[in-house]
Amino acid sequence: MRTKTIKQNKINVVTLGCSKNVYDSEVLMGQLKASGKDVVHEDENDDGNIVVINTCGFIGKAKEESVNTILHYANQKEQGLVDKVYVTGCLSERYKPDLEAEISNVDQYFGTQDLPNLLKVLEADYKHELIGERLTTTPKHYAYLKIAEGCDRPCSFCAIPLMRGKHRSTPIEDLVTEAGKLAANGIKELILIAQDLTYYGLDLYGKRNLADLLKELVKVEGIEWIRLHYAFPAGFPLDVLDVMKSEPKVCNYLDIPLQHINTEILKSMRRGTTYEKTNKLLKEFRNHVPEMAIRTTLIVGYPGETEEIFQELKAWVQEMRFERLGVFAYSHEEDTHAATLVDDVPEEVKEERVAEIMELQAQISWELNQEKVGNTYRCIFDRKEGEYFIGRTEHDSPDVDNEVLVEASKFYIKTGEFVDVKISEAGDFDLYGEPVRP
Repeated sequence: MRTKTIKQNKINVVTLGCSKNVYDSEVLMGQLKASGKDVVHEDENDDGNIVVINTCGFIGKAKEESVNTILHYANQKEQGLVDKVYVTGCLSERYKPDLEAEISNVDQYFGTQDLPNLLKVLEADYKHELIGERLTTTPKHYAYLKIAEGCDRPCSFCAIPLMRGKHRSTPIEDLVTEAGKLAANGIKELILIAQDLTYYGLDLYGKRNLADLLKELVKVEGIEWIRLHYAFPAGFPLDVLDVMKSEPKVCNYLDIPLQHINTEILKSMRRGTTYEKTNKLLKEFRNHVPEMAIRTTLIVGYPGETEEIFQELKAWVQEMRFERLGVFAYSHEEDTHAATLVDDVPEEVKEERVAEIMELQAQISWELNQEKVGNTYRCIFDRKEGEYFIGRTEHDSPDVDNEVLVEASKFYIKTGEFVDVKISEAGDFDLYGEPVRP
């Protein structure tokens, strides 16, 4: 690979967007390393002379960040600070012709399924045998495990199927192999991700097979926690709850984006469920696994969401008292079904509704956290930040959920260590405590 500078080739991979993109970047870097390439992830000194940008194309703000990042490195190339700029990921998959026309000094654009072609341009070989060989970018004790790619759901507001294609499950034996390699490298917590976990296995085994996958993953020596992200409510396989209850390694935690509760809005969203079905499912969760922490996300300001419908949603959030909750303001996405509807909720109203729900959730979270004071929880510690060691219970996923803070001036905790912590104080989203040593 010839360059304009006298620098030795170093490939800097820049990742934007969700955990699925993080995983894809890690696979890319593992392949590059296996071909003997010098590769770094988001190098602080920005001294990679070859840049690969893994973009996000999900919603407006994410697309804007991706475009700005491409422009930044395209400008770096113009100034002779980098030699090559390549763009991959969701934004590139969805808007490749537009990007090629608008930002033409990028060397090449690739889609979400173009890994072999991208590697070829980077003068690396795609090695099929590298199951589980990744350069993880997360802290050394946890990693994402992507169990499927793509999505078959017809949700009206979502462009992911346009960018990621149809659902494709990874075979159980390959995932077990990958988990074993991660464990051998010190990983203790697996965070299972996909566009839709609950669809897992239908394409390979003719049935929803998430429970069977979990039964195999818990056998992997060294893995202590397995966490479930991005389940879909319609068709949820209830046998997963039995595994969660019986297997200590499977965290009592579920990330299940419900998006709304009003039946007419759910119908327009093409979610395949109703008010009654959603509440019945949540009741099943609580009955089967009373200790479960449920994380969900909601969309406010969807076309047709009147003030009355929003108040229904707000009352439901108050009633359900979710342990973890996030809210997005609806935005039109080109080529989706919802984009044919009238975007009839003003932006300022959408933002007000986001704030209202999050204010309500902060109060709910505070009340639930007060109940934890005086109790002891097993926590894993991710980092030291300022005056505190920062950890999580099994009910918390990194970056998005509550954290447990322990004063660094009084106690020492090694990153990646499991420690029992007695909670002494609680805020809206943080718990404070002291280690309980045997």
